[in-house]
Amino acid sequence: MDEPRDESVDEPGDESVDEPRVEPVDGDASAPPQAPPPAPQDADAGAGGNGDEDEDDDGVIRTRALTKRYRGGQLAVDGLDLTVPAGSVFGFLGPNGSGKTTTIRMLMGLIEPTSGTARVLGQSMPRHARTVLPHVGALIEGPALYGFLSGRDNLLRQDAADPTADPRTRRSRVAAALDRVGLTAAAGKKARAYSLGMKQRLGLAAALLQPRRLLVLDEPTNGLDPQGMREIRTLVRELASDGTTVFLSSHLLDEIEQVCTHAAVMARGRLLTQGPVADLAAGARGRLAVTTPDPAQAARVLKEQGVGDVVADGDRVTGEPPERDLADVNAALVTAGVRVRGFGIERASLEDAFVALTGEGFDVAG
Repeated sequence: MDEPRDESVDEPGDESVDEPRVEPVDGDASAPPQAPPPAPQDADAGAGGNGDEDEDDDGVIRTRALTKRYRGGQLAVDGLDLTVPAGSVFGFLGPNGSGKTTTIRMLMGLIEPTSGTARVLGQSMPRHARTVLPHVGALIEGPALYGFLSGRDNLLRQDAADPTADPRTRRSRVAAALDRVGLTAAAGKKARAYSLGMKQRLGLAAALLQPRRLLVLDEPTNGLDPQGMREIRTLVRELASDGTTVFLSSHLLDEIEQVCTHAAVMARGRLLTQGPVADLAAGARGRLAVTTPDPAQAARVLKEQGVGDVVADGDRVTGEPPERDLADVNAALVTAGVRVRGFGIERASLEDAFVALTGEGFDVAG
């Protein structure tokens, strides 16, 4: 029977690392591809290295001038300097084709950078992948599952492929992971019958089979209903409170704003900004908002007062604040007979900051 494989191609030129086959579990003749077996976990971070940078204890992920140029000259990632603080929930944002997935693949040792360096848990990648990966849980571009196996048996197979996993605690750890993502009731169902959201949950459960210092999640709420999204956000917060650093990409800006402590924004392969989410949002200018039963008249007056990008929606009129004193703008509205029920600057959101930085809208999965 054919083995499952990841058929998605994010960007041209990506080449997956060939991975060893895993011995069958409970007499099954096939097994899914797994990550390369790790070296001893206490391996020296600088072992076998020449010219490695000093370990940065403050950055669980740290890149310097990281660059990936594909055959044919396409520059996917251009001189990326990224620092992910320990214990943070770090959101990775960017429009389509911005280089996010290529960056994640380099961080996980799946593809080689053209130049620059990437360090994960203080060790260079991909050189020390066998040492680093046992401490990293990852869900990238959706899970690869055996459709003919149950959710529980998929996890048992994956855990059996991990040389660091204790077989004596395998079933209890699988049961705990299924419970944590809300799949206990569906554990015996064949994976082929799982919905997209259930498959996402199962992939997340696989990443949680053992305690991890770093969790890398690519669109973790993809396919989930609103309740499932809330549950995953709660789980991410719990993992962070336990000391796990979570690095996630998402096209849902409100999700990043709700769950992440830090974020970075990429566009056209380059890093535009990074830092605490609150600071990124604060750097964007909020919009002037007027609540009134006279929106058409208010919009006209606001334009006359130099307010830009005026938008009327029901009884609310918003726009880019002018340079002049807002008290004068409010006075102009009242003088013109506009009944003002609310007037002020709305707090800028992460979406406002993202659009200001990239000039692009909401579709930022890439």
